[in-house]
Amino acid sequence: MINRLAYLTVHHRRLVLAVSVGVLLGFLALAVGTFSVLKTGGFDDPKSDSTQAKNLLDQNFGGQTNLVFLVSPTNPGRSVDDPAVAAAATAVTQTVTAHAEVTGVNSYWTSHAPALRSTDGTGGLITAHVAGDEDASARTAKSLIDEVATDNGTIRVRAGGPLGVGTDVTNQVAKDLALAESIAIPVTLVLLILAFGSLVAALLPLTIGLVAIAGTFAELNVLGHLTNVSTYAVNLTTALGLGLGIDYSLLIVNRFREELARHGDTEAAVARTLQTAGRTVVFSSGTVAVALAAMVIFPLYFLRSFAYAGIGVVIIAMITSLVTLPALLAVLGHRVNAGRIWRGRPLRPASEESAFWRRTAVTVMRRPLLIGLPVVAALLLIATPFLHIRFATPDDRVLPTSLDSRQVGDDLRTNFQGNAAALLYAVVRGPATPDQVAQYAATVSRLPAVTSVQGAAGSWRSGALTPAPSNRFVSGDVQYLIVAGPPDGSSAAAQTLVHDVRNIPPPGTSKVYLGGSPAQLVDAKSAIGSRLPYAIVWIALTTLVLLFLFTGSVLLPVKALVLNALTMGAVFGVIVWVFQQGHLSSVFGFTPGPINTSMPILLFCIAFGLSMDYEVFLLSRIKELRDHGASNDEAVAAGLARTGRIITTAAALLSVTFFAFLTSKVSFLQLFGLGTGLAIVIDATVIRGVLVPAVMTVARDATWWAPLPLRRIYERFGLSEAPAEPERQPVPVG
Repeated sequence: MINRLAYLTVHHRRLVLAVSVGVLLGFLALAVGTFSVLKTGGFDDPKSDSTQAKNLLDQNFGGQTNLVFLVSPTNPGRSVDDPAVAAAATAVTQTVTAHAEVTGVNSYWTSHAPALRSTDGTGGLITAHVAGDEDASARTAKSLIDEVATDNGTIRVRAGGPLGVGTDVTNQVAKDLALAESIAIPVTLVLLILAFGSLVAALLPLTIGLVAIAGTFAELNVLGHLTNVSTYAVNLTTALGLGLGIDYSLLIVNRFREELARHGDTEAAVARTLQTAGRTVVFSSGTVAVALAAMVIFPLYFLRSFAYAGIGVVIIAMITSLVTLPALLAVLGHRVNAGRIWRGRPLRPASEESAFWRRTAVTVMRRPLLIGLPVVAALLLIATPFLHIRFATPDDRVLPTSLDSRQVGDDLRTNFQGNAAALLYAVVRGPATPDQVAQYAATVSRLPAVTSVQGAAGSWRSGALTPAPSNRFVSGDVQYLIVAGPPDGSSAAAQTLVHDVRNIPPPGTSKVYLGGSPAQLVDAKSAIGSRLPYAIVWIALTTLVLLFLFTGSVLLPVKALVLNALTMGAVFGVIVWVFQQGHLSSVFGFTPGPINTSMPILLFCIAFGLSMDYEVFLLSRIKELRDHGASNDEAVAAGLARTGRIITTAAALLSVTFFAFLTSKVSFLQLFGLGTGLAIVIDATVIRGVLVPAVMTVARDATWWAPLPLRRIYERFGLSEAPAEPERQPVPVG
């Protein structure tokens, strides 16, 4: 198959390039409308108890509070009860109420409810529900916030709650991504020029990366019309598209230049490049794609969207690298070295042997246990903070303190009796008498963490009812209770309260659905935790199968899984140490706290896939040498010597893209950037440079062993092409 592809790209190169340009134009045409079909949510399980509660509230009661306005006097000497402040705040309340999409408006200046007034009297709340799906409510909220959130000299109005936070996160992420890309792309181009030594060769990987990005945007546009796709998938598309385009192009262009320098014939160089580096790209893309596909297992479309984007990027980058790039190389020939930046120095392909990496391999292979075991111990030690990880759904604390929604969130947690954004909603559906519901509410109010329960009969505190009948809590056979608990909705106390309320028998023969942000967090953790074993099994099995078909070995796939697990453990340990425990928080400017529930899964799948990328890069060269008769030690040392520079160069280029996210002001983007970049660096240096040669030296020839039945499967279905005898030198490993 690869031989036929080589023939096509060489002998029909101009046709291939013409078709590629047409496909690219089609990608660009489809990509234009991508953002209009992407959605901003996807963090909740659609079948969870909390989602059912939310839907019932939306259908019967105008929905739960999702937008909060904090009104405070501009003059610090005034209180919220000052006549001028009250008049201005009442006007804001009327403006909010006048919007057709806004329901359930509750204002301190109309209800005088103590829970809506800060304990020091310097702030009052206007709470509301903005109707519509995630995107429609977000658009309405943004328009409303722009209209009323201001300082008019009498009062200052700031927006918070889920929609206020969402508006600020969306705006901040857009700014941060623009900044990150403005840093990453120029730095990447400079590094590519330095790595290749010529402008033409350096532009090829960047071109492939941009094509992969355009193609994935087009794919997301199509999928966005068929299913829910998160707008955050765009972040992965740009970073991974650029990174994989560079990875694959770097491997292919360097191998082409190596073969061109060795044989001088362009057609033969392209064919040999596809037979070797092209084969590596096929298996590498397969390992990355199956790792990303694991996110489809989870019900949260936030995670599923990253799988859609990631798999699309991988496939498009692979096809472009195997079809369009070889055709370009066939047209360029020796002109691939045009635009040299060091004219007096001969170009040296990165795939030629590196003296540094040969010395590294030989040193490790002489004392594999003495060098390898301390490295393993160090990685395990770095991973220990991961044992204490805590989870939360993202809230205003992912934002800097300079933004309004963050300030509102801090005030709600510290200066109000109950945080409107952390309330629980117990939705009772089915046959239940008023007395049965009242008894249920009284039982809930006696829970130690509950401060009050509101319902149709009034308000309960510690089991005692203060009568205040209201019809707004009842609609047909559905009614609800508002449960005020811990002001921090992501705290352990709030999550414990969710479980405690759910353990109370429902009134009558009804069913109780518990909603609100604490319940959403508990349900999200459950949805991820219950499916995590399936995702791990999927990644493990597919990785084992693919690497076996690639190498014919049983040990090498197992070794890859174990070493990648070490990498991920160390990365998660650093993430907890930095973002949960707060080390370096002053450097990066974030607020320490529990880890976003979805981020470890996202980080694991992406970083694991990229780690396998470099595993395949190294094993492909080692196996090539092994297939041509080299001993295990010779193959390992020469393979690392020939790929070490490529892997570290690719890792440096890819990590720049992710480390650029550290410039963000949103902490979960910083976490994603640091975690992924760190995983790439650890894998490309410590794992590939030290532990891989150490393990393969200890295992010796058993490295390549497989039982006879599996060996027959490999001989029939595995891919083993080695058409030309490479240069080989004996390796003194002593």
